[in-house]
Amino acid sequence: MAISTKLEMRQGQQLVMTPQLQQAIRLLQYSNLELSQYIEGELERNPLLEIEDAATDAPAGPEHDGRESAGDVVDAAAHSDSGESDDWLDLEKPSAADATDSFDTEFENVYPDAAPSDGPDPNGSQWSQVKQRGSSFEGDDSNLEAYATADISLREYLVEQAALAIRDPAERLVAQYLIDTVDEAGYLHADLRDIAGKLAAPEGMVERVLGVLQSFEPVGVCARSLAECLALQLKEQNRYDPQIAALLDNLTLLATHNFAALRRAVGVDADELAEMIGEIKTLNPKPGLKFGSVQMQPVVPDILVRAGNDGSWLIELNSDTLPRVLVNRVYYAKVSKTARTEKDKGYLLECLQTANWLVKSLDQRARTILRVAEEIVRQQDAFFTHGVQYLRPMNLKTVADAISMHESTVSRVTSNKYIATPRGILELKYFFTSSIASADGEGEAHSSEAVRHRIKQLIDGEVPNLILSDDMIVERLKSDGVDIARRTVAKYREAMRIPSSVQRRRDKRMERAARA
Repeated sequence: MAISTKLEMRQGQQLVMTPQLQQAIRLLQYSNLELSQYIEGELERNPLLEIEDAATDAPAGPEHDGRESAGDVVDAAAHSDSGESDDWLDLEKPSAADATDSFDTEFENVYPDAAPSDGPDPNGSQWSQVKQRGSSFEGDDSNLEAYATADISLREYLVEQAALAIRDPAERLVAQYLIDTVDEAGYLHADLRDIAGKLAAPEGMVERVLGVLQSFEPVGVCARSLAECLALQLKEQNRYDPQIAALLDNLTLLATHNFAALRRAVGVDADELAEMIGEIKTLNPKPGLKFGSVQMQPVVPDILVRAGNDGSWLIELNSDTLPRVLVNRVYYAKVSKTARTEKDKGYLLECLQTANWLVKSLDQRARTILRVAEEIVRQQDAFFTHGVQYLRPMNLKTVADAISMHESTVSRVTSNKYIATPRGILELKYFFTSSIASADGEGEAHSSEAVRHRIKQLIDGEVPNLILSDDMIVERLKSDGVDIARRTVAKYREAMRIPSSVQRRRDKRMERAARA
Protein backbone atom coordinates (compact mmCIF):
# COMPACT_ATOMS: atom_id res chain seq x y z
CA MET A 1 0.00 0.00 0.00
CA ALA A 2 1.40 3.32 -1.07
CA ILE A 3 1.62 6.29 1.28
CA SER A 4 0.33 9.59 -0.10
CA THR A 5 -0.38 13.08 1.24
CA LYS A 6 -3.88 14.49 1.42
CA LEU A 7 -5.07 18.05 1.99
CA GLU A 8 -8.50 18.66 3.55
CA MET A 9 -10.33 21.86 4.56
CA ARG A 10 -12.97 21.80 7.28
CA GLN A 11 -15.20 24.59 8.47
CA GLY A 12 -16.75 24.72 11.94
CA GLN A 13 -18.02 27.06 14.61
CA GLN A 14 -16.67 27.30 18.14
CA LEU A 15 -17.56 29.59 20.99
CA VAL A 16 -14.50 30.80 22.86
CA MET A 17 -15.00 32.27 26.30
CA THR A 18 -12.21 34.73 26.86
CA PRO A 19 -11.20 35.56 30.44
CA GLN A 20 -12.68 39.03 30.04
CA LEU A 21 -16.01 37.62 28.85
CA GLN A 22 -16.09 35.17 31.73
CA GLN A 23 -15.37 38.02 34.11
CA ALA A 24 -18.25 40.11 32.81
CA ILE A 25 -20.69 37.21 33.11
CA ARG A 26 -19.60 36.56 36.70
CA LEU A 27 -19.96 40.22 37.61
CA LEU A 28 -23.53 40.25 36.36
CA GLN A 29 -24.67 37.39 38.58
CA TYR A 30 -22.63 38.32 41.65
CA SER A 31 -24.42 39.58 44.73
CA ASN A 32 -23.23 42.82 46.29
CA LEU A 33 -21.15 40.93 48.88
CA GLU A 34 -19.57 38.68 46.27
CA LEU A 35 -18.87 41.68 44.08
CA SER A 36 -17.17 43.54 46.94
CA GLN A 37 -14.94 40.54 47.61
CA TYR A 38 -14.08 40.24 43.93
CA ILE A 39 -13.17 43.92 43.66
CA GLU A 40 -10.97 43.67 46.74
CA GLY A 41 -9.06 40.89 45.02
CA GLU A 42 -8.69 42.98 41.86
CA LEU A 43 -7.40 45.91 43.90
CA GLU A 44 -4.66 43.69 45.30
CA ARG A 45 -3.66 42.39 41.87
CA ASN A 46 -3.91 45.59 39.82
CA PRO A 47 -1.85 48.62 40.97
CA LEU A 48 -3.82 50.96 38.70
CA LEU A 49 -7.13 50.38 40.48
CA GLU A 50 -8.28 52.46 43.41
CA ILE A 51 -11.33 52.84 45.62
CA GLU A 52 -12.67 56.31 46.20
CA ASP A 53 -13.45 56.72 49.89
CA ALA A 54 -15.00 59.47 51.91
CA ALA A 55 -11.87 61.59 51.69
CA THR A 56 -11.90 61.62 47.91
CA ASP A 57 -15.60 61.99 47.20
CA ALA A 58 -15.05 65.46 45.84
CA PRO A 59 -13.02 65.80 42.64
CA ALA A 60 -9.51 67.11 43.14
CA GLY A 61 -9.72 69.41 40.20
CA PRO A 62 -10.97 69.86 36.69
CA GLU A 63 -9.18 66.72 35.65
CA HIS A 64 -10.24 64.69 38.69
CA ASP A 65 -6.59 64.20 39.55
CA GLY A 66 -6.15 61.95 36.53
CA ARG A 67 -8.42 59.24 37.88
CA GLU A 68 -11.56 57.92 36.26
CA SER A 69 -14.24 55.69 37.68
CA ALA A 70 -17.25 53.71 36.62
CA GLY A 71 -19.44 56.54 37.87
CA ASP A 72 -17.53 58.95 35.66
CA VAL A 73 -18.19 56.67 32.73
CA VAL A 74 -21.94 56.81 33.44
CA ASP A 75 -21.82 60.58 33.67
CA ALA A 76 -19.81 60.92 30.49
CA ALA A 77 -22.09 58.65 28.55
CA ALA A 78 -25.21 60.37 29.81
CA HIS A 79 -24.05 63.91 29.06
CA SER A 80 -22.29 63.26 25.80
CA ASP A 81 -23.89 64.80 22.76
CA SER A 82 -22.02 62.72 20.22
CA GLY A 83 -22.00 59.04 19.43
CA GLU A 84 -18.25 58.73 19.52
CA SER A 85 -16.61 55.74 21.18
CA ASP A 86 -15.38 55.98 24.76
CA ASP A 87 -12.13 57.96 25.06
CA TRP A 88 -11.49 56.68 28.54
CA LEU A 89 -10.69 53.25 27.14
CA ASP A 90 -7.92 54.61 24.99
CA LEU A 91 -4.34 53.49 25.59
CA GLU A 92 -2.24 56.45 24.53
CA LYS A 93 -5.27 57.50 22.48
CA PRO A 94 -5.84 54.42 20.33
CA SER A 95 -9.26 53.68 18.96
CA ALA A 96 -11.85 51.71 20.86
CA ALA A 97 -11.59 48.98 18.26
CA ASP A 98 -7.93 48.52 19.09
CA ALA A 99 -8.83 48.09 22.74
CA THR A 100 -11.40 45.41 22.03
CA ASP A 101 -9.00 43.66 19.70
CA SER A 102 -6.51 43.32 22.52
CA PHE A 103 -9.14 41.37 24.47
CA ASP A 104 -10.12 39.15 21.54
CA THR A 105 -13.77 40.08 22.09
CA GLU A 106 -16.18 43.02 22.07
CA PHE A 107 -18.24 44.51 24.83
CA GLU A 108 -21.37 43.77 22.84
CA ASN A 109 -20.61 40.08 23.14
CA VAL A 110 -20.94 40.30 26.89
CA TYR A 111 -24.23 42.22 26.89
CA PRO A 112 -25.54 41.65 23.37
CA ASP A 113 -28.98 43.02 24.09
CA ALA A 114 -28.08 45.92 26.34
CA ALA A 115 -28.74 49.29 24.87
CA PRO A 116 -26.99 52.47 25.92
CA SER A 117 -28.71 54.90 28.19
CA ASP A 118 -31.03 57.37 26.53
CA GLY A 119 -29.90 60.21 28.69
CA PRO A 120 -29.16 61.35 32.18
CA ASP A 121 -31.13 59.71 34.95
CA PRO A 122 -33.28 62.35 36.66
CA ASN A 123 -33.77 60.14 39.68
CA GLY A 124 -30.12 59.85 40.56
CA SER A 125 -29.80 56.15 39.83
CA GLN A 126 -26.06 56.13 39.54
CA TRP A 127 -24.29 53.78 41.86
CA SER A 128 -21.11 55.58 42.75
CA GLN A 129 -19.91 57.44 45.82
CA VAL A 130 -19.83 54.63 48.34
CA LYS A 131 -17.84 55.52 51.44
CA GLN A 132 -15.23 53.06 52.59
CA ARG A 133 -14.06 53.14 56.18
CA GLY A 134 -10.39 53.09 56.92
CA SER A 135 -8.51 51.49 59.75
CA SER A 136 -7.69 54.69 61.61
CA PHE A 137 -8.85 55.31 65.15
CA GLU A 138 -9.70 58.90 64.30
CA GLY A 139 -13.05 58.27 62.64
CA ASP A 140 -16.17 56.36 63.45
CA ASP A 141 -14.38 53.04 63.11
CA SER A 142 -13.47 52.65 66.76
CA ASN A 143 -16.96 51.96 68.12
CA LEU A 144 -16.15 50.99 71.70
CA GLU A 145 -19.80 50.85 72.71
CA ALA A 146 -20.58 48.30 70.01
CA TYR A 147 -17.58 46.25 71.12
CA ALA A 148 -18.61 46.38 74.78
CA THR A 149 -22.20 45.43 74.07
CA ALA A 150 -21.38 42.73 71.54
CA ASP A 151 -23.43 39.56 71.85
CA ILE A 152 -21.65 36.65 73.44
CA SER A 153 -22.15 33.04 72.46
CA LEU A 154 -23.87 30.41 74.52
CA ARG A 155 -20.54 28.72 75.23
CA GLU A 156 -18.96 31.94 76.53
CA TYR A 157 -21.97 32.59 78.75
CA LEU A 158 -21.83 29.11 80.26
CA VAL A 159 -18.07 29.34 80.81
CA GLU A 160 -18.52 32.62 82.72
CA GLN A 161 -21.11 31.02 85.01
CA ALA A 162 -19.00 27.90 85.52
CA ALA A 163 -16.03 30.01 86.64
CA LEU A 164 -18.17 31.38 89.50
CA ALA A 165 -20.11 28.25 90.42
CA ILE A 166 -17.41 25.55 90.26
CA ARG A 167 -14.27 25.84 92.36
CA ASP A 168 -12.69 22.38 92.14
CA PRO A 169 -10.13 22.22 89.26
CA ALA A 170 -11.12 18.67 88.30
CA GLU A 171 -14.81 19.56 88.18
CA ARG A 172 -13.96 22.66 86.13
CA LEU A 173 -12.25 20.43 83.59
CA VAL A 174 -15.33 18.22 83.38
CA ALA A 175 -17.60 21.28 83.11
CA GLN A 176 -15.48 22.69 80.28
CA TYR A 177 -15.73 19.41 78.38
CA LEU A 178 -19.51 19.25 78.84
CA ILE A 179 -19.93 22.86 77.73
CA ASP A 180 -17.93 22.14 74.56
CA THR A 181 -20.39 19.36 73.65
CA VAL A 182 -23.49 21.56 73.99
CA ASP A 183 -25.06 22.43 70.62
CA GLU A 184 -26.41 25.83 69.61
CA ALA A 185 -29.92 24.93 70.83
CA GLY A 186 -28.55 24.24 74.33
CA TYR A 187 -28.76 20.42 74.31
CA LEU A 188 -26.09 17.99 75.47
CA HIS A 189 -25.85 15.09 73.04
CA ALA A 190 -23.34 12.86 74.79
CA ASP A 191 -23.33 9.81 77.03
CA LEU A 192 -22.10 10.56 80.55
CA ARG A 193 -20.46 7.17 80.84
CA ASP A 194 -18.41 7.78 77.70
CA ILE A 195 -17.41 11.23 78.97
CA ALA A 196 -16.35 9.77 82.30
CA GLY A 197 -14.23 7.19 80.49
CA LYS A 198 -12.56 9.78 78.25
CA LEU A 199 -11.75 12.08 81.17
CA ALA A 200 -10.87 9.26 83.59
CA ALA A 201 -13.28 10.81 86.06
CA PRO A 202 -15.88 9.14 88.29
CA GLU A 203 -19.31 8.96 86.68
CA GLY A 204 -20.81 10.43 89.84
CA MET A 205 -18.64 13.54 89.41
CA VAL A 206 -19.76 13.98 85.82
CA GLU A 207 -23.42 13.70 86.86
CA ARG A 208 -22.88 16.17 89.69
CA VAL A 209 -21.21 18.70 87.37
CA LEU A 210 -24.01 18.25 84.84
CA GLY A 211 -26.54 19.03 87.58
CA VAL A 212 -24.70 22.27 88.29
CA LEU A 213 -24.65 23.20 84.61
CA GLN A 214 -28.38 22.53 84.31
CA SER A 215 -28.97 25.18 86.96
CA PHE A 216 -27.37 27.86 84.79
CA GLU A 217 -29.08 30.46 82.67
CA PRO A 218 -30.84 30.11 80.29
CA VAL A 219 -33.18 27.75 82.12
CA GLY A 220 -33.29 24.36 80.41
CA VAL A 221 -29.74 24.46 79.07
CA CYS A 222 -27.56 21.30 79.03
CA ALA A 223 -30.63 19.06 78.86
CA ARG A 224 -30.21 15.68 77.17
CA SER A 225 -33.72 15.52 75.75
CA LEU A 226 -36.75 17.71 75.11
CA ALA A 227 -38.57 16.24 78.08
CA GLU A 228 -35.65 17.02 80.39
CA CYS A 229 -35.40 20.59 78.98
CA LEU A 230 -39.09 21.25 79.66
CA ALA A 231 -38.83 19.61 83.09
CA LEU A 232 -35.97 21.93 84.08
CA GLN A 233 -38.04 24.97 83.16
CA LEU A 234 -41.10 23.68 85.03
CA LYS A 235 -38.99 22.99 88.12
CA GLU A 236 -37.69 26.55 87.97
CA GLN A 237 -41.32 27.75 88.00
CA ASN A 238 -42.22 25.29 90.77
CA ARG A 239 -44.80 23.71 88.46
CA TYR A 240 -43.33 20.22 88.19
CA ASP A 241 -45.68 17.57 89.61
CA PRO A 242 -46.39 13.88 88.86
CA GLN A 243 -49.06 14.70 86.30
CA ILE A 244 -46.75 17.05 84.39
CA ALA A 245 -44.03 14.40 84.61
CA ALA A 246 -46.41 11.82 83.11
CA LEU A 247 -47.26 14.25 80.33
CA LEU A 248 -43.56 14.82 79.55
CA ASP A 249 -43.04 11.06 79.42
CA ASN A 250 -45.67 10.85 76.68
CA LEU A 251 -44.64 13.73 74.40
CA THR A 252 -44.99 11.40 71.43
CA LEU A 253 -48.74 11.17 72.03
CA LEU A 254 -48.87 14.98 72.29
CA ALA A 255 -46.98 15.38 69.02
CA THR A 256 -49.42 13.06 67.23
CA HIS A 257 -52.41 14.78 68.91
CA ASN A 258 -53.63 11.51 70.35
CA PHE A 259 -55.42 13.26 73.21
CA ALA A 260 -57.56 10.30 74.20
CA ALA A 261 -54.54 8.11 74.90
CA LEU A 262 -52.76 11.05 76.49
CA ARG A 263 -55.62 11.62 78.96
CA ARG A 264 -55.51 7.98 79.97
CA ALA A 265 -51.73 8.07 80.41
CA VAL A 266 -51.77 11.25 82.50
CA GLY A 267 -54.98 10.50 84.38
CA VAL A 268 -56.74 13.84 83.91
CA ASP A 269 -59.85 15.05 82.13
CA ALA A 270 -59.97 17.10 78.94
CA ASP A 271 -60.03 20.51 80.63
CA GLU A 272 -57.03 19.74 82.85
CA LEU A 273 -55.13 18.32 79.90
CA ALA A 274 -55.79 21.45 77.85
CA GLU A 275 -54.51 23.60 80.70
CA MET A 276 -51.34 21.52 81.02
CA ILE A 277 -50.71 21.65 77.27
CA GLY A 278 -51.18 25.42 77.29
CA GLU A 279 -48.62 25.68 80.09
CA ILE A 280 -46.11 23.58 78.14
CA LYS A 281 -46.58 25.76 75.07
CA THR A 282 -45.28 28.74 77.06
CA LEU A 283 -41.89 27.03 77.58
CA ASN A 284 -38.85 27.38 75.34
CA PRO A 285 -37.87 24.08 73.69
CA LYS A 286 -34.54 25.52 72.45
CA PRO A 287 -33.22 27.86 75.16
CA GLY A 288 -29.76 28.17 73.61
CA LEU A 289 -31.00 29.91 70.47
CA LYS A 290 -31.33 33.25 72.27
CA PHE A 291 -27.54 33.39 72.14
CA GLY A 292 -26.53 33.91 68.54
CA SER A 293 -23.44 31.86 67.86
CA VAL A 294 -23.55 32.89 64.20
CA GLN A 295 -23.52 36.53 63.21
CA MET A 296 -26.44 37.13 60.90
CA GLN A 297 -25.71 39.22 57.84
CA PRO A 298 -28.49 41.68 57.11
CA VAL A 299 -29.86 41.86 53.59
CA VAL A 300 -28.73 44.98 51.75
CA PRO A 301 -30.99 45.80 48.79
CA ASP A 302 -29.44 46.41 45.40
CA ILE A 303 -32.39 48.47 44.09
CA LEU A 304 -34.50 51.09 45.86
CA VAL A 305 -38.13 51.76 44.88
CA ARG A 306 -40.21 54.61 46.25
CA ALA A 307 -43.40 56.34 45.25
CA GLY A 308 -43.14 59.55 43.26
CA ASN A 309 -45.25 62.66 43.71
CA ASP A 310 -47.01 62.03 40.41
CA GLY A 311 -48.08 58.49 41.32
CA SER A 312 -45.24 56.79 39.48
CA TRP A 313 -42.46 54.69 40.97
CA LEU A 314 -38.93 56.03 41.27
CA ILE A 315 -36.26 53.36 40.83
CA GLU A 316 -32.60 53.79 41.63
CA LEU A 317 -29.61 51.65 42.39
CA ASN A 318 -28.38 51.52 45.96
CA SER A 319 -25.07 53.36 45.90
CA ASP A 320 -23.94 51.56 49.07
CA THR A 321 -23.80 48.17 47.36
CA LEU A 322 -20.96 49.05 44.99
CA PRO A 323 -17.60 50.66 45.59
CA ARG A 324 -16.47 53.43 43.31
CA VAL A 325 -13.64 51.96 41.27
CA LEU A 326 -11.05 54.40 39.91
CA VAL A 327 -8.42 54.01 37.21
CA ASN A 328 -5.33 56.02 38.17
CA ARG A 329 -3.98 57.26 34.83
CA VAL A 330 -1.56 59.64 36.48
CA TYR A 331 0.19 56.75 38.17
CA TYR A 332 0.19 54.81 34.89
CA ALA A 333 1.79 57.72 33.01
CA LYS A 334 4.41 58.15 35.71
CA VAL A 335 5.36 54.48 35.92
CA SER A 336 5.28 53.87 32.17
CA LYS A 337 8.05 56.44 31.72
CA THR A 338 10.35 54.37 33.93
CA ALA A 339 9.61 51.08 32.16
CA ARG A 340 12.67 49.89 30.27
CA THR A 341 11.94 46.34 29.14
CA GLU A 342 9.18 45.08 26.91
CA LYS A 343 8.02 42.82 29.73
CA ASP A 344 7.45 45.78 32.05
CA LYS A 345 5.67 47.75 29.34
CA GLY A 346 3.45 44.77 28.54
CA TYR A 347 2.59 44.32 32.20
CA LEU A 348 1.56 47.95 32.60
CA LEU A 349 -0.47 47.86 29.42
CA GLU A 350 -2.25 44.70 30.55
CA CYS A 351 -3.03 46.27 33.94
CA LEU A 352 -4.51 49.33 32.27
CA GLN A 353 -6.59 47.26 29.87
CA THR A 354 -7.85 45.07 32.69
CA ALA A 355 -8.72 48.10 34.82
CA ASN A 356 -10.61 49.76 31.97
CA TRP A 357 -12.46 46.55 31.24
CA LEU A 358 -13.49 46.20 34.88
CA VAL A 359 -14.78 49.77 34.98
CA LYS A 360 -16.70 49.21 31.75
CA SER A 361 -18.16 45.93 33.03
CA LEU A 362 -19.26 47.48 36.32
CA ASP A 363 -20.92 50.33 34.48
CA GLN A 364 -22.75 47.98 32.13
CA ARG A 365 -23.74 45.74 35.03
CA ALA A 366 -25.36 48.69 36.80
CA ARG A 367 -27.23 49.70 33.65
CA THR A 368 -28.49 46.17 33.05
CA ILE A 369 -29.72 45.70 36.62
CA LEU A 370 -31.55 49.03 36.46
CA ARG A 371 -33.27 48.16 33.16
CA VAL A 372 -34.48 44.81 34.47
CA ALA A 373 -35.69 46.36 37.72
CA GLU A 374 -37.60 49.07 35.87
CA GLU A 375 -39.40 46.48 33.76
CA ILE A 376 -40.28 44.35 36.79
CA VAL A 377 -41.73 47.35 38.61
CA ARG A 378 -43.67 48.37 35.50
CA GLN A 379 -45.26 44.94 35.10
CA GLN A 380 -45.95 44.52 38.82
CA ASP A 381 -47.35 48.00 39.39
CA ALA A 382 -50.54 46.63 40.96
CA PHE A 383 -48.50 44.69 43.51
CA PHE A 384 -46.63 47.77 44.70
CA THR A 385 -49.87 49.74 44.87
CA HIS A 386 -52.36 47.27 46.37
CA GLY A 387 -50.46 44.28 47.77
CA VAL A 388 -49.53 40.65 47.13
CA GLN A 389 -53.04 39.65 46.10
CA TYR A 390 -52.50 41.67 42.91
CA LEU A 391 -49.21 40.02 42.01
CA ARG A 392 -49.21 39.09 38.33
CA PRO A 393 -47.76 35.87 36.91
CA MET A 394 -44.47 36.59 35.19
CA ASN A 395 -41.53 34.64 33.80
CA LEU A 396 -38.06 35.46 32.53
CA LYS A 397 -39.14 35.46 28.89
CA THR A 398 -41.77 38.12 29.55
CA VAL A 399 -39.19 40.53 30.96
CA ALA A 400 -36.51 39.58 28.44
CA ASP A 401 -38.79 40.24 25.46
CA ALA A 402 -39.93 43.58 26.89
CA ILE A 403 -36.38 44.96 27.25
CA SER A 404 -34.85 43.10 24.27
CA MET A 405 -32.48 40.97 26.31
CA HIS A 406 -31.79 37.27 26.51
CA GLU A 407 -33.45 35.18 29.19
CA SER A 408 -30.07 34.11 30.55
CA THR A 409 -29.12 37.76 31.10
CA VAL A 410 -32.33 38.41 33.05
CA SER A 411 -31.72 35.25 35.06
CA ARG A 412 -28.23 36.40 36.03
CA VAL A 413 -29.49 39.87 36.93
CA THR A 414 -32.22 38.55 39.23
CA SER A 415 -29.95 36.03 40.93
CA ASN A 416 -29.08 37.03 44.53
CA LYS A 417 -30.37 40.57 44.02
CA TYR A 418 -32.80 42.30 46.39
CA ILE A 419 -35.13 45.24 45.97
CA ALA A 420 -36.35 47.55 48.74
CA THR A 421 -40.02 48.39 48.23
CA PRO A 422 -42.82 49.86 50.34
CA ARG A 423 -43.89 46.21 50.75
CA GLY A 424 -40.53 45.23 52.26
CA ILE A 425 -37.21 43.95 50.98
CA LEU A 426 -37.82 41.21 48.44
CA GLU A 427 -35.65 39.08 46.20
CA LEU A 428 -36.07 39.79 42.51
CA LYS A 429 -36.88 36.12 41.97
CA TYR A 430 -39.98 36.67 44.13
CA PHE A 431 -41.77 38.41 41.27
CA PHE A 432 -41.38 35.47 38.89
CA THR A 433 -44.26 33.11 39.62
CA SER A 434 -46.24 30.55 37.70
CA SER A 435 -49.75 31.27 36.49
CA ILE A 436 -53.06 29.70 37.44
CA ALA A 437 -55.89 29.98 34.96
CA SER A 438 -59.11 31.80 35.72
CA ALA A 439 -62.25 29.83 36.48
CA ASP A 440 -64.08 30.96 33.33
CA GLY A 441 -61.05 30.42 31.14
CA GLU A 442 -61.32 33.89 29.66
CA GLY A 443 -60.17 36.19 32.44
CA GLU A 444 -56.62 37.12 33.39
CA ALA A 445 -54.47 34.40 34.93
CA HIS A 446 -53.58 34.53 38.61
CA SER A 447 -50.16 34.38 40.18
CA SER A 448 -49.40 31.31 42.27
CA GLU A 449 -48.01 33.54 45.03
CA ALA A 450 -51.22 35.56 45.09
CA VAL A 451 -53.23 32.34 45.30
CA ARG A 452 -51.11 31.15 48.25
CA HIS A 453 -51.73 34.47 49.95
CA ARG A 454 -55.49 34.07 49.37
CA ILE A 455 -55.41 30.55 50.85
CA LYS A 456 -53.65 31.85 53.95
CA GLN A 457 -56.21 34.64 54.29
CA LEU A 458 -59.08 32.14 54.12
CA ILE A 459 -57.51 29.90 56.77
CA ASP A 460 -56.63 32.82 59.07
CA GLY A 461 -60.22 34.05 58.88
CA GLU A 462 -61.89 30.74 59.74
CA VAL A 463 -63.96 30.36 62.92
CA PRO A 464 -63.90 27.38 65.32
CA ASN A 465 -67.33 26.23 64.16
CA LEU A 466 -66.39 26.34 60.48
CA ILE A 467 -62.96 24.95 59.64
CA LEU A 468 -62.33 25.03 55.91
CA SER A 469 -61.31 21.78 54.29
CA ASP A 470 -59.26 21.73 51.10
CA ASP A 471 -62.41 21.09 49.07
CA MET A 472 -64.14 24.08 50.63
CA ILE A 473 -61.09 26.25 49.90
CA VAL A 474 -61.24 25.12 46.27
CA GLU A 475 -64.89 26.20 46.09
CA ARG A 476 -64.08 29.58 47.66
CA LEU A 477 -61.26 30.17 45.19
CA LYS A 478 -63.41 29.19 42.23
CA SER A 479 -66.01 31.71 43.36
CA ASP A 480 -63.18 34.28 43.27
CA GLY A 481 -62.34 33.27 39.71
CA VAL A 482 -59.38 30.94 40.41
CA ASP A 483 -59.42 27.53 38.74
CA ILE A 484 -57.36 25.32 41.01
CA ALA A 485 -57.27 21.62 41.90
CA ARG A 486 -57.58 20.24 45.42
CA ARG A 487 -54.09 18.69 45.33
CA THR A 488 -52.65 22.10 44.42
CA VAL A 489 -54.36 23.66 47.44
CA ALA A 490 -52.93 20.90 49.64
CA LYS A 491 -49.46 21.48 48.17
CA TYR A 492 -49.59 25.24 48.79
CA ARG A 493 -50.95 24.71 52.31
CA GLU A 494 -48.21 22.26 53.22
CA ALA A 495 -45.57 24.59 51.75
CA MET A 496 -46.80 27.31 54.13
CA ARG A 497 -46.66 24.77 57.00
CA ILE A 498 -50.38 25.00 57.65
CA PRO A 499 -51.84 21.82 59.16
CA SER A 500 -54.81 20.00 57.70
CA SER A 501 -58.41 20.88 58.52
CA VAL A 502 -58.63 17.94 60.95
CA GLN A 503 -55.57 19.13 62.84
CA ARG A 504 -56.73 22.76 62.84
CA ARG A 505 -60.11 21.66 64.22
CA ARG A 506 -58.34 19.83 67.07
CA ASP A 507 -56.16 22.84 67.81
CA LYS A 508 -59.19 25.16 67.90
CA ARG A 509 -60.95 22.80 70.27
CA MET A 510 -57.92 22.71 72.57
CA GLU A 511 -57.61 26.50 72.54
CA ARG A 512 -61.31 26.89 73.35
CA ALA A 513 -61.00 24.45 76.23
CA ALA A 514 -57.90 26.21 77.55
CA ARG A 515 -59.63 29.61 77.52
CA ALA A 516 -62.64 28.15 79.29
